[in-house]
Amino acid sequence: MTETPWTLYSCGDAYFGAVLAAIATARQSVRLETYIFEAEGIGERIRDALADAARRGVEVRVLVDALGSLGLSTAFWQPLREAGGAVREFNGARLNRLAIRNHRKLVVCDDNIAFVGGFNIAPEYEGDGVRRGWRDVALRIAGPLAQALGATFERMYEGAAFRRKALVRLRKADEKRVVEACGCEIILSGPGRGGSPLARELHRDLLRARAVSIMTAYFLPSHRLRRSLSRASRRGAAVELMLPGRSDVPLSKLATESLYRRLLKAGVRLFEYQPQMLHGKLFILDDVVYIGSSNLDPRSLRLNYELMVRLANPELAAQARSLFAECRNHCIEVHRAPWRRKRSPWLRIKQRFAHLVMARLDPWITRTQWRMLPD
Repeated sequence: MTETPWTLYSCGDAYFGAVLAAIATARQSVRLETYIFEAEGIGERIRDALADAARRGVEVRVLVDALGSLGLSTAFWQPLREAGGAVREFNGARLNRLAIRNHRKLVVCDDNIAFVGGFNIAPEYEGDGVRRGWRDVALRIAGPLAQALGATFERMYEGAAFRRKALVRLRKADEKRVVEACGCEIILSGPGRGGSPLARELHRDLLRARAVSIMTAYFLPSHRLRRSLSRASRRGAAVELMLPGRSDVPLSKLATESLYRRLLKAGVRLFEYQPQMLHGKLFILDDVVYIGSSNLDPRSLRLNYELMVRLANPELAAQARSLFAECRNHCIEVHRAPWRRKRSPWLRIKQRFAHLVMARLDPWITRTQWRMLPD
């Protein structure tokens, strides 16, 4: 019986169960990369599963972002290291490069099974996304594409310490690119020169899309990308945007709200997810599905190291639209007239200030720190 090449997950209980099962059956290698790794709950269970894999002879390597996983004690990884596994922190949290972060989420087992998506490893992601736990999205991929995703882990793992020699290789590797693999595209984003490869791919697909459904936790795209969304809506495409009704970054939500008026005016339908924090990153444009770690804000598009996959497949797109529709049942739609009445002068000032900080100040700080790194 042929294994299904992909499975979509939209809640932590199902996703973490699948990851633990894949680790438990791995026989050769496990590579895990994440932004946030917390010790409590699912973090401890995954660490113990990794240690068990290492004890049975599996090569286990873990890469966590130093800032995102700052709360981990030095003793937390000791069971895994004693079992023969290896752990590295990406870009130790030094003040002069604090803004340069690895936001990718990836698990690869035996170069045959891979998981990509938005789930960090932390207690708030456990649950069903409605009654308990943040709503997020991930994709399990079986087959040769997993090996190509594993190769992207190797490049990040090698340059994780940001020592001069490894850093030079990481910078020269040009991590802002699109990798063609197994009929799909792996979209890699990072700091440095050049525009966003994800924004370019989305702009290209938006030029001809007739149905667009975008779910993202943080939405503050470039003017060009916003214009592409508006133009798609004005020419008759059905454009839906799903955003958090409540956010763990209030300043980001305020900045996003500064864009509502123009989007609604262009005919874009806006939905705010209500029961829990919405953290998913899922973009569906006709029969094309994007899924991974990247939001549509300046930090994800231009500053963080990010990983997305782009798959053109009608069956997967249908499954993704079904998932999107199920989430939409838990949303409140934002309508133009009530939104206009809601925006007091003081609220507009706060939204514009938030936009300035998130779209201008934060990117400026990160670009400055990147330019100061050794060539």
